[in-house]
Amino acid sequence: MDKIKLTAPLIKLTALFLVFVLVFSAYAQKKVTLLNVSYDPTRELYQDYNKVFTEYYKGKAGVEVTVNQSHGGSGGQARSVIEGNQADVVTLAMAYDIDEIGAKRKGLIAENWITRFPQNSSPYTSTIVFLVRKGNPKGIKDWDDLVKSGVNIITPDPKTSGGARWNYLAAWAYARAKYGSEDKARDFVKKLFGNVSVLDPGARGATNTFVQRGLGDVLLAWENEAFLMNKEVGEGKFEIVTPSLSILAEPSVTYVDGVVNKRGTKDAASAYLEYLYSDAAQRLIGKHYYRPSNAAIAKEFPHFVNLKLVTIDKDFGGWQAAHKLHFADNGIFDQIMAELKKK
Repeated sequence: MDKIKLTAPLIKLTALFLVFVLVFSAYAQKKVTLLNVSYDPTRELYQDYNKVFTEYYKGKAGVEVTVNQSHGGSGGQARSVIEGNQADVVTLAMAYDIDEIGAKRKGLIAENWITRFPQNSSPYTSTIVFLVRKGNPKGIKDWDDLVKSGVNIITPDPKTSGGARWNYLAAWAYARAKYGSEDKARDFVKKLFGNVSVLDPGARGATNTFVQRGLGDVLLAWENEAFLMNKEVGEGKFEIVTPSLSILAEPSVTYVDGVVNKRGTKDAASAYLEYLYSDAAQRLIGKHYYRPSNAAIAKEFPHFVNLKLVTIDKDFGGWQAAHKLHFADNGIFDQIMAELKKK
């Protein structure tokens, strides 16, 4: 076989092609797209955070990042990832939903994900409060007022919404503390759900039912969602009622190992979540009515009321135990709803 003779023009053309490939590869590596699969009420927070983060990361790493968002009920969002939604990061309403992704799809999320970032990978917290109509016509002051006859409650569905599970557990904790037993807590929660007229699949859907459709006397809501509706959307049409006892709601974040390793986005995804703990991001979090995990920065936001907060780990044995008892198929919530349907 004759050898190919490399002429000067051919050598020059080959060199130019190699330069083009190297330049194009370097350019391509400086652009990254991430998908953040999140729960309902974080839309506005991450719309603003994405702008801050992309500017920061371009300056630090020289990489241009585009972040796409997906929102819905936390349980439904987790299932979408299990079923193949290519999320680089998940920022969900509770740790259980992230555990479910790892349990149902082995290798998708590492078992030790919760140790990756500070505060058990919870860069912000919230709690559960009541949103009522201006003037509080039903005189709602605490959980006991929700089980009175004639009170119409709006809450999302605990089978699909993380926020709804926090609602349910906060009510259970209040009743157990006040009335002294699990059986009485069950009776109380049954009365409460007996007053629920609409079970939307997600927290934002429940908010829209209460705010836009005008249904219900009281909305069981994330604190951040209540502030958003009352101060920025409701134009003075609503009031926030803080109960005497609630629960420390701890949304969780992590990157999805199986996706970022395949797509080569691990560095950007990890930085995206790590930057949530920066002072700039923590102040942005506070401005969006979430409680910053940085205690010093949290003090800069006086609208957060101090109240007694139970925790999922101390008071319910962690999410696995709480889910098995209350929210699994044929758990207490299913039993309560079946009993209510018989009435």
